[in-house]
Amino acid sequence: MTTDITPVPEQAEEAIRARADLITALVLVGLGLVIVYFSWTMDRLEVRRINPATIPGLVPLLLGGALTVLGAMLAVRSARLVAPGSGAALARVFVSWPVVRIGTVLALALFYTLVLVGRMPFWLASGLFIFAFIVLFETILADRPKPLLPTLLWALGIAIAGGGGIFWVFARIFLVRLP
Repeated sequence: MTTDITPVPEQAEEAIRARADLITALVLVGLGLVIVYFSWTMDRLEVRRINPATIPGLVPLLLGGALTVLGAMLAVRSARLVAPGSGAALARVFVSWPVVRIGTVLALALFYTLVLVGRMPFWLASGLFIFAFIVLFETILADRPKPLLPTLLWALGIAIAGGGGIFWVFARIFLVRLP
């Protein structure tokens, strides 16, 4: 009989997933509560004699409530499965190469949305986003990086066509007012 308490790989992986589920559950509960709060504080439109069952915040209120309940259920289940030491293993997962790529996508999307759009023409902001995305993921963040000069030329062509095409489709065909 051995006294080694080191978990076998399947158990360690399950413990990591349980810790990740717990963190996700807490985020979902928080998001659900925020949705419920903002849905509850929306205008009821009673002054316009609108039926209370058709209030604008009713569906988000129900969805936020469901998200909160299901997140709480996931949290309870995950809390029972969390094993000691799974936090360090989960932290190692967050410094992996796929997480760096996901973080880069998130950073690019936020930069595009919060910084570029609205401060320059929409077609230019979209083109810059497309150009940066292609260059980063074809050269720096690729498993097998491509040569820089051909990638720059390819990215520039796609960025011009994509930025202009997106603007043209939405502004001219769908008649959407773009920033």
